[in-house]
Amino acid sequence: MKTGDQIVQDLPWRWRVQGKIFVIGGLGYMFDAWDVALNGFLTPLLGTEFGLSLGERGLVATANLIGMAAGAVAWGTVADRMGRKRAFGLTLLIFALFSVVGAAAPGFEVFLLFRFLAGVGLGGCIPVDYALVGEFSPSRLRGKVLAAMDVWWPVGATLSGVAATLLGPLPGNWRWMLAVMILPALLLFWVRRGIPESPLYLAGTGREQEARTIIDDLVKRTGATPQPYVIEPPVDDGASRGLRAALGQLRLVWAFSPRVTSAAWLLFITIMTMYYVALSWMPSILIKEGYTDYAAFGKTTLMTAVGIVGVLVSAWLIEAVGRKWVIGVSAPVGAGALVGFALYLDVRSAALLWLAVFGFVVQLTIPVLYAYVAELYPTRIRASGFGWASSVSRVTSGFIPMIFGGLLWPALGLTMTFVALGALVLAVVLWMAIAAPETRGRELDRITDPSGDTVTAST
Repeated sequence: MKTGDQIVQDLPWRWRVQGKIFVIGGLGYMFDAWDVALNGFLTPLLGTEFGLSLGERGLVATANLIGMAAGAVAWGTVADRMGRKRAFGLTLLIFALFSVVGAAAPGFEVFLLFRFLAGVGLGGCIPVDYALVGEFSPSRLRGKVLAAMDVWWPVGATLSGVAATLLGPLPGNWRWMLAVMILPALLLFWVRRGIPESPLYLAGTGREQEARTIIDDLVKRTGATPQPYVIEPPVDDGASRGLRAALGQLRLVWAFSPRVTSAAWLLFITIMTMYYVALSWMPSILIKEGYTDYAAFGKTTLMTAVGIVGVLVSAWLIEAVGRKWVIGVSAPVGAGALVGFALYLDVRSAALLWLAVFGFVVQLTIPVLYAYVAELYPTRIRASGFGWASSVSRVTSGFIPMIFGGLLWPALGLTMTFVALGALVLAVVLWMAIAAPETRGRELDRITDPSGDTVTAST
């Protein structure tokens, strides 16, 4: 007899059922992108209003990204304790509250505090959204569904650019850019009320009758054939859900394969750093070169908009040529595009072309990176392996905007800073080629090291 989990995972896909959850979950991911991209548009405006140095301007993105890193870790635990649905709503409410307060901040220090707290709320969207969407998706489609979530990122970043470009000429522009996010955030919170709690979560916490009610409703709404099933009792393994459990999972991740984990962490850190530097500083770079605020915001929006096409192309390339080839080629090309942009910054048409190339290529890399790192680990530590790599990159990337503006750009110049960043990306890609295997077409719970050693989930 099947379990309740198997019933949910074997259901046919229906857009009015699982598709609705995918859209609403994707909208939460879109807000994450919107908020991260907004840092780049806020930076030059706040710098002018408060008379900030380049290093101080970097704190705009740093405060927000560090808050999101803290939120990503904290809300994953909260969602495991109180449920996906409740955490789903609370993340957006906290974000909306501190965005409103941040729009009215009287000074720069208070603004940074509220941006950090807004980041804590929004940082929970990615782990909570991915958990909820994944737990409602049929197993045969789960990989494609979760990969398709990545298309929401460039959509959100582009909408952020459009809003910033339109609101830029208004008095108090940066305050309006923050305030305008409140209405769609509250609308999404209201829409989310119609999402059921995850039956997999309910079953795992011993709430059998509630789980059965939702599973039976899903069977009915998808038109599947009803069949008997059992709800397995939750397993109490005695593990702590707090810091001890997190550190225990970290030890398992490294014990599984130091080579693979080092490659995964370094890929996340270097590629996401490259992306966040461009996203956080591009408007300021263009304004410094003589562009108006309107033109600088518009050019940055173009960079994010072409990324939508990049995500769609990556969904084909990932299976056509394999994960390592896509990352190994596109990541260095993206870094090279930033160098080309810096070299031809005084030739506006050429700079715009390099900017578009970067926006397209980096969105080939990131969705494949997400899928690849998750596939490198067996089921029992897959979420932890991905989560730790992502969290480490968030913390590292969070400090990069401040370091870039306060140290690297003034000391090395824009071109050499991008050259140094590109050299790091290339070195990490070469290490990936040696240390990590190709995962296309292999069994998820079996990994073969390039040296020929086979490591399984039980090793």
